[in-house]
Amino acid sequence: MSLTDRLLRPLLSSSARPAVTHYDDALGSRVELSVATLTNWAAKTANWLVEEFDVEPGDPVHVDLPAHWQTAGVLLGTWWCGGHVVTSADGARVSFIGPGGATGIADDTAVVALDPLGRGLGPQGAPGGAFDYLSEARTAGDDFTPIIPAPGDTPALLDADVDDVLARARARADELGIGAGDRVLSTRAWTLPDGVLDAFVAPLSVGAHVVQVSNPAKLDAHRTAERTTVDLS
Repeated sequence: MSLTDRLLRPLLSSSARPAVTHYDDALGSRVELSVATLTNWAAKTANWLVEEFDVEPGDPVHVDLPAHWQTAGVLLGTWWCGGHVVTSADGARVSFIGPGGATGIADDTAVVALDPLGRGLGPQGAPGGAFDYLSEARTAGDDFTPIIPAPGDTPALLDADVDDVLARARARADELGIGAGDRVLSTRAWTLPDGVLDAFVAPLSVGAHVVQVSNPAKLDAHRTAERTTVDLS
């Protein structure tokens, strides 16, 4: 079973509850994804990766993105189809980058607009042969069933396989004092692997809600509004 299956499946019994809330204080934006919506974005991403790029379990997928609700969909979609998240675009099957990132290093490049409302790159599109992730992945299927299963020893995040990532995430949740039902306020960058493990995978692995703040300027207000119980700021 893929890492995404193992993270999301236990949460689907309460699919309407929040899973990830992303603030960008520089833009004044707030986007909340329920478990159902996060699962939908992950499914669209996984379907797109399989249909457009033929990603199979173990294939390297480069992710160079900030902490963001769209990054959550990219990571979970990649793991759902068995992709191996890596830090180098060299030799990667596909590279996910933000606007202004370097293209042409991986086999294919997907530019993630990081627009708070989920809009794509607009009329200008993606540069030179790259793909506009938001515009293209949103047309993919809303449900995902792997054609090739991703067993526990499938590489998932740098040097860690699926089983390792899940074990490390749960251990980190325990160390950080994160439990089921917690609302975790985080300003941590989603660096690979530690930032992603602590601020994203660890909370999901125990059924907590991630409240991620970019360009933090109103943390006290967010703590009050979101009734957060754990701080990773």
